[in-house]
Amino acid sequence: MSQKILLTSKEVTIILNRLACQLIEKHLDFSNTVLIGLQPRGKYLAQRIKQILESEYQINNICLGFLDITFFRDDFRRGEKPLEANKTQIDFLVENKKVVFIDDVLYTGRSINAALTAIQSFGRPTEVELLTLIDRRFSRHLPIQPDYRGRQVDAINGEKVKVCWLEKEGEDAVYLIKE
Repeated sequence: MSQKILLTSKEVTIILNRLACQLIEKHLDFSNTVLIGLQPRGKYLAQRIKQILESEYQINNICLGFLDITFFRDDFRRGEKPLEANKTQIDFLVENKKVVFIDDVLYTGRSINAALTAIQSFGRPTEVELLTLIDRRFSRHLPIQPDYRGRQVDAINGEKVKVCWLEKEGEDAVYLIKE
């Protein structure tokens, strides 16, 4: 197994700031927009984006929630390993709001499909967008594309993209792992 660094800590920081700026261009003060981090790994990206919007651009009152999609996945109960659910934490309505789903890697699109189903439990958004740090564009099973992407990666199926977060793994980095 070998790994190659795709993004360093500095590059991750630059990309996060660019993504925050792109969100501001479209949503201005976020008065009608909510951010939803997809559990488990989108949570770290969503928290970082919110922190940048608040500290660097003084945008306050951003609604941030976390959505667990475990039981909405189309592969639920298909594997031998039992799935572990994460906590959904959405303490606001999404009815008539613009929702921005945030996840670290867009791979097959199945997680986003599950998120689209799961979010309906919290209301009907007027619009749903997708922000991802990494877009594995040649691996899609469903016609889902990000509205905001950090970096596009052309990884083949035998390769894995691993996103490391300072809060979880002790470093900000993205690796391409060949098995």
